[in-house]
Amino acid sequence: MEIKELTRAEEQIMQVLWQLGKGFVKEVIDQLPEPKPAYNTVSTIIRILETKGFIGHNAFGKSHEYYPLITREQYQNFATDKLLNGYFDNSVKRMFSFFVQKEKIDLKEADEIMQLIEKLKDK
Repeated sequence: MEIKELTRAEEQIMQVLWQLGKGFVKEVIDQLPEPKPAYNTVSTIIRILETKGFIGHNAFGKSHEYYPLITREQYQNFATDKLLNGYFDNSVKRMFSFFVQKEKIDLKEADEIMQLIEKLKDK
């Protein structure tokens, strides 16, 4: 199945469902920051996510309990690949340099990354 890009609102709903594991619309709304969106807004976004193949549901009478069909890791891989290919010519070095230059990575994080690289070299 091809993963599609999520809008900001869709991603926010998915983050909640990934955290909860499953939930009804009201439970999703309870996890969203203030000001809370309207029930109908969240319900509509959830139906769109279902159409896109991101979530499924179990019916309990007229109520539906929703659950993710795509894992957070699957979407993370998709989003990272898109970022890497679209903005850094598929070069991890360019992406890393960008984050270092923008001071998005501090020395401690850079040291941890270097340790990870050393572990990969040992394999």
